[in-house]
Amino acid sequence: MADKLLIRMFDVGLGDCIYCRIPKAHDDGRDFHIMIDCGTLSSTDYLSTAIDNLKPLLPKINGKCHVDLLVVTHEHKDHMTGFGMDLWDEFSFGAIWMSAAMDLNHPESQRAKKLHSFAAGAMEQALALNLALGPQLTELAAAMALNKVAMTTLRETLPAASGIKATYVHSKSTNRDLALPLKGATIRVLGPENDIDFYYLGRVGDPSLRHLGFIDAGLPDIAAAVPAANDIPVPANIDPSDFRQLRSRMLSTALAFADLDGKVCNNTSVVLLIEWKDKRLLFVGDAEWDGAYKEGTKANSSWNVMWNLRKEKLKEPLSFLKIGHHGSVNATPWGLSEAAKKGEPLAILDAILPAASKAGAKAIVSTHRGNYETIPRTDLLAEIGTRVSNTKNYADAFKAAGKKTSIVPKFGEFEKESFAEPQPWRTDLERMLGSPGFVDVVLEG
Repeated sequence: MADKLLIRMFDVGLGDCIYCRIPKAHDDGRDFHIMIDCGTLSSTDYLSTAIDNLKPLLPKINGKCHVDLLVVTHEHKDHMTGFGMDLWDEFSFGAIWMSAAMDLNHPESQRAKKLHSFAAGAMEQALALNLALGPQLTELAAAMALNKVAMTTLRETLPAASGIKATYVHSKSTNRDLALPLKGATIRVLGPENDIDFYYLGRVGDPSLRHLGFIDAGLPDIAAAVPAANDIPVPANIDPSDFRQLRSRMLSTALAFADLDGKVCNNTSVVLLIEWKDKRLLFVGDAEWDGAYKEGTKANSSWNVMWNLRKEKLKEPLSFLKIGHHGSVNATPWGLSEAAKKGEPLAILDAILPAASKAGAKAIVSTHRGNYETIPRTDLLAEIGTRVSNTKNYADAFKAAGKKTSIVPKFGEFEKESFAEPQPWRTDLERMLGSPGFVDVVLEG
């Protein structure tokens, strides 16, 4: 293992916490240690266990467990909850990278910031009022709710303790911005774009992008947009049923903006391409895809933007893919529909994971079956399973382990159809089969 590249995906329920060790790639000749995200929407006990398992993998420098590069892909709790926990006194960091969208002073994300502040606050209000949002909206609200302690830790506490400054990265970050004590490997940022508002919200003035007008005109007060059930008396000059409909429309508007913000936040994930020897590793956060790219005239998705602006970096086969958004339907381009089969999505998948390169490619996914019907999307995982070498027939694996499929949440609804098809390794099913709390992929140079 000492001279092999290791990717360890910790089992944190619904969330990401990833460790990558590049052998002998530090300027001083030692291994180079990377951590990507630390969050969950499941029990935070998962994160405590993950950090305990991480410590023995790291070098001790000045008495601290040292991470050469910490990357926080985007501002959703399933990727950053751990930074709001008391877990970091024994750690130091050589560099901390966050998405440019997380920079409070970034000049080209002012609309995105207004949207995020409103949407996250609205979801926090909805959770606090215990509104009947339904299971999927409740999970969305939990992912988006403000995590001020975690952001303070990332922006201030951890950098100060390590004597560094946090770096907000994007695809045009300079070599000086991204300077690392690294040799024999390269780390490139493929996303997000620097002009976040333009690429992920669209051009101001386009009549089809009415959400921009709402953002510019001023979003409503959160308390008004997400009112408590009985805190507003019916005005005397309005029919009670009309008033209820008005309040319902206000809440629907808040939820619509929350959905839009969730997409923008996912699409501003930091996307890393690591190249080591002849290997190419892609870590995509929760970057989303859609049918096609149209510059400025729509809210584009990250995969489409990267494909059109940086195709030369994406078009070669990968050795490793971190499957995005916990196996969701929206985060790995593929031929989901007839239109997608003829356009960009399938072309992207065929470029990065061509079936002909299956023997040299691996992928893993951190996932947990909860309230989202599309997390994970098992037919997508089965498709990826035809393109990578580290697969498992979980029907056979469960049978061999004496495990019943009744322990798999919503098995009949979402798992049964693809359970006997080869899938990439999944943290949730590996846990049921007795994993040690993580899944490893090892690459030889």
